[in-house]
Amino acid sequence: MIKQQIIQALEKQYRAFADEIEVMNEAEFLKAPKGKWNAGQHTDHLSRSILPLVLGLRLPNYLPRFIFGKANRPSKTYEDLVAKYKTRLSLGSKAVFPFIPSNFKYRSKQSLLEKLTSNVEKLCKILEAYSEPQLDEIVFPHPVLEKITLREMLYFTIYHAEHHQKLVLKNLED
Repeated sequence: MIKQQIIQALEKQYRAFADEIEVMNEAEFLKAPKGKWNAGQHTDHLSRSILPLVLGLRLPNYLPRFIFGKANRPSKTYEDLVAKYKTRLSLGSKAVFPFIPSNFKYRSKQSLLEKLTSNVEKLCKILEAYSEPQLDEIVFPHPVLEKITLREMLYFTIYHAEHHQKLVLKNLED
């Protein structure tokens, strides 16, 4: 995907996630199997996951390269990145601090959605300043996928919303 397609996919996938949460009543919003997250926690987790990327992309371009190095391989495709993530999850990878969500009351639903939407908007706006080559040169650390290119981080961010949307919907079925 090129940068504009990535931006569109981010906006579309997070809007789809938010749309699912927005229509939930209190029982649906708070429902979670034992030991699993409810819809509010999934929303908070996604918001927490985007924020470090937003902050990292606001740094001067040379700083991530200085801290994390430069990519030494081409970026994976979206499909390959998702497959790698699914493999890591199947091996037991789980969210770590600071990405573990807090508990929320139903009355927090709207503010959680606003925060998530705001973080996605910030990410998409910041991305406009990056070139296609930069997406494949800059690397960032990921708690499950280790060092990945910015393009791969964006692919992950797209898939991450889809993954959590599926988990939220599965909660409603159980």
